[in-house]
Amino acid sequence: MPTHNTNNAQAKLSKTDKLKASAAWCALLVALYIPAFSSADDQPPTDVASLSLQLFSVQGDEKNEIVERLLATGDKSLIPTFVLAMRWTGNNQYIASALSRLTGTTIKNWHDAYRWQENHPEVTPHNSYSTLKLRFWGNTDQRLVQFFNPINDEPLALKIRLEEIVWGGVAVDGIPALETPQMITASKASYLLPDDLVFGININDDKRAYPLRILGWHEMLNDVIGGVPVSLTYCTLCGSGTLYETKPENMTEAFHFGTSGLLYRSNKLMYDKNTNSLWNQFTGKPVVGPLANTDIVLKALPMTTTSWHDWQLEHPATTVLSLNTGFTRDYQSGSTYKEYFASPDLMFPAVIGNEELIKRKDYVFGIRQVAAAKAWPLEAFRNTAVINDNIGRTPLVLIGNAKTRTVRAYRRDADLLFDEQLVVENSKQQLSSGSTKWIVHEDFLITVDGKQRLARLPGQLSYWFAWDNFLGFSSELYEQK
Repeated sequence: MPTHNTNNAQAKLSKTDKLKASAAWCALLVALYIPAFSSADDQPPTDVASLSLQLFSVQGDEKNEIVERLLATGDKSLIPTFVLAMRWTGNNQYIASALSRLTGTTIKNWHDAYRWQENHPEVTPHNSYSTLKLRFWGNTDQRLVQFFNPINDEPLALKIRLEEIVWGGVAVDGIPALETPQMITASKASYLLPDDLVFGININDDKRAYPLRILGWHEMLNDVIGGVPVSLTYCTLCGSGTLYETKPENMTEAFHFGTSGLLYRSNKLMYDKNTNSLWNQFTGKPVVGPLANTDIVLKALPMTTTSWHDWQLEHPATTVLSLNTGFTRDYQSGSTYKEYFASPDLMFPAVIGNEELIKRKDYVFGIRQVAAAKAWPLEAFRNTAVINDNIGRTPLVLIGNAKTRTVRAYRRDADLLFDEQLVVENSKQQLSSGSTKWIVHEDFLITVDGKQRLARLPGQLSYWFAWDNFLGFSSELYEQK
């Protein structure tokens, strides 16, 4: 499909188009639900699609019989079907054995099967796979199917593999986004503890704090900050919070995002309510639907993860998210994903690289540019607050605090090196370059005399496995000297 103009792509999704597409898919789903599954006593169907459907219903020896009949085809395109069945019918021993035989690798459970599948993009699914997958998604939540509606008879655009998209266990918008939520002054935020982590944002001198203990329940925020429409997306599974400007220059309206309930490599897929396109929240790019073949990339804006104590100290005029969100949730410290955050394991499968230097759920701060990407382990800031480094040919200085997960990066001149010491004077962080003192601001570093200024670069804090899954092929990893 040719690349759309953004506004044209949005125009294509009129209410009539949406109704027609939804009706078509509803008809397909109804057609799929009407036939009853055959039992082993009936004459078994001979086509792969029918056998695959039975794979999800029969039990015991009957399931083994279906598995063997599918295996007898010798068709490796059935591997994704077996992987799907591993998820939806449990870690069935017959299916695990079938996958082991087809792949030549020992497969014990769905995590094993999914990781093998991720590592083998050359294996394409059987032509019955998409119908089968949408059948079960639609049975779970019919709204999931809307993201895969072809529009105006054009082929559905996918920038990621359908077989790697998995259901995350919640309905569409089952994790509700916060919409222009109520903010209060810092003095009224008595519910916050000094060590509570917040996402700190400063846009056009509009300073705000969004506590992770609240965002963990919502994972998405749509707001206007300093006159700029933004979405703050927080993927708890990959430990990543990212702030995006949601109105690209060539658009007449801002995107408005929600949580799809779907995942890709243990990373949430958000969707825009303008076009029902799915987006990779980690990269800010549309990956499924009407916008997938466009060149749209959301602009990432600087955001600081830090403690409430430090943010309030540096920005006493800040506002902060109110507990009055319109939802009833346990917003106490540590109430969301406590066991997951404390565990070295992943909740959903993703390929894990070499862990000799860094573990899968170690935090890294990453920066992406057009021709370069690099990640710095948060632990690199355990013994020093300042790192002089480069990303590609761009010199930069990073200021970090491992305890509060805080990292800010600024572009620097090639001949400008900063001391490792960071001091606080009059509630302002300062660092030195020779005899010159610099004051740390959210948007820039500036000399005390105001004559020199260095711009801040947007970065992204996340678990290593998430960064490595999307950028490991092209990203450097900083090694502490």
